[in-house]
Amino acid sequence: MSEESQKRRERLHEIIFGSDTPAGKAFDIVLLVLIIASVMAVVLESVSWIREAYGPWLRAFEWFVTIAFSIEYVLRLYCVDKPWRYARSFFGIVDLLAIIPTYLSILIPGAQSLLVIRTLRLLRIFRVLKLAQFVGEARELKVALQASVRKIIVFLGAVLMIVVIVGSAMYLIEGEEHGFTNIPVSIYWAIVTMTTVGYGDVAPQTPLGKMLASVIMILGYGIIAVPTGIVSVELAGVARKTATGQACPGCGAGGHDTDAKHCRYCGDEL
Repeated sequence: MSEESQKRRERLHEIIFGSDTPAGKAFDIVLLVLIIASVMAVVLESVSWIREAYGPWLRAFEWFVTIAFSIEYVLRLYCVDKPWRYARSFFGIVDLLAIIPTYLSILIPGAQSLLVIRTLRLLRIFRVLKLAQFVGEARELKVALQASVRKIIVFLGAVLMIVVIVGSAMYLIEGEEHGFTNIPVSIYWAIVTMTTVGYGDVAPQTPLGKMLASVIMILGYGIIAVPTGIVSVELAGVARKTATGQACPGCGAGGHDTDAKHCRYCGDEL
């Protein structure tokens, strides 16, 4: 790669991924405005009278923004040293998903409604507005959730066994004449009751059934608190670090510690 081409890539990287320079901040602000405007256009298009009056204009605007985002996505891949790594990152996937629905709408009418996924791109506002501490908080939450996955899976497995057992018992107690027509319906009732949703479309009628329902309702309150406690314990154990808005020149990832010298994801020098 020639020196001129390398300088052009570095300049593009500074504008597209950086937020510390006037050009980078202006680029991000324009990007955020387009994201908000495009999401509003999708929402407004779902209103029948607005669609009838301004439908062609809204769709034209959607295509304009999609083409702009497509060019931006290609430029992001171009100006990083490891484009495939960026493409597989969270923001890389979000950037791709933000443009696919419009092209998909050519084959599947109405698919453009999925463009509301562009709201995820607004997460960049934390970097643009120098709210790096929020990036650090988000990273702590991510680490805590990852550490809690196995415990929560075990917990959900126990809950699943309980609802299957209770649902089967309720099917035997109440029977088809009281709305518990089969075991799947009874399991559905157990889930709705245990989560305290209580639709009321199926309800026990016998004294024994009501007693079992009362036990499940009380148990539900205790079960709801378990995942919260698991995540809270993991959050308490996560060390708090300050994050910076600096983006990696290799993969485009951000959220590094202020004293970081190398990217935590690809190892490139910051």
